[in-house]
Amino acid sequence: MKKILSAMRRGVQDYNMIAEDDKIAVGISGGKDSLALLCALANYRKFSDVSFDIIGITIDMGFEGMDFGPVKKLCEEIGVEYHIKKTEISEILKIREEKNPCSLCARMRRGALNDLAKELGCSRVALGHHNEDVIETFFLSLFYEGRLSSFSPVTYLSRADLYVIRPFIYVEEADIRGYARRSELPVVKNLCPMDGVSKRQDMKDFINEKSKDDKFFKSRMMNAIQTGLEDWKLLEE
Repeated sequence: MKKILSAMRRGVQDYNMIAEDDKIAVGISGGKDSLALLCALANYRKFSDVSFDIIGITIDMGFEGMDFGPVKKLCEEIGVEYHIKKTEISEILKIREEKNPCSLCARMRRGALNDLAKELGCSRVALGHHNEDVIETFFLSLFYEGRLSSFSPVTYLSRADLYVIRPFIYVEEADIRGYARRSELPVVKNLCPMDGVSKRQDMKDFINEKSKDDKFFKSRMMNAIQTGLEDWKLLEE
């Protein structure tokens, strides 16, 4: 956790992600990244220079067999308020038969998360995207959209009057994976039929293959993204 906290603290301070008296909704999918972010923020608030509160929010998409009970128990153990919002997103995706269901699913999940965060009086929403996610999104935009783009560490949503922050922007996935294993985080298996077969998974596989031959590939790509796109001004959510 110390290595994760160190990288997270650098990201939070570099991009002024948290302000005094913020109430931050942590989007918890049940995966290792969001659970690690929840625990890291719960630890960080103990020694942060600013006072802030966090709550956990899970958007239940309606897939049968996904049990968030262990996540609720974890939240109770670390003193974090927890909310689950049940939706029919899985059924909507079946009816719509979209060519790109992942994009529609992501939009609906974000909308539901932001709506509940506002209802609960939150000023910011924290997502568990790590530095490999930044690189994957860059290549997704490059290969499939023909443009240079990725998501921003901090994004202001004017319609919702919310800030979306990504405290793990400097955190490596390997460190998250190791922490999740050692801490036995209650990871909830994703039962979405598209899990592991999406374009994002293709990009993950591509990056991992490149990294086998070049151990500095990820760090150089991250540096290029940070410094080459006008200090993140071209980056989009």
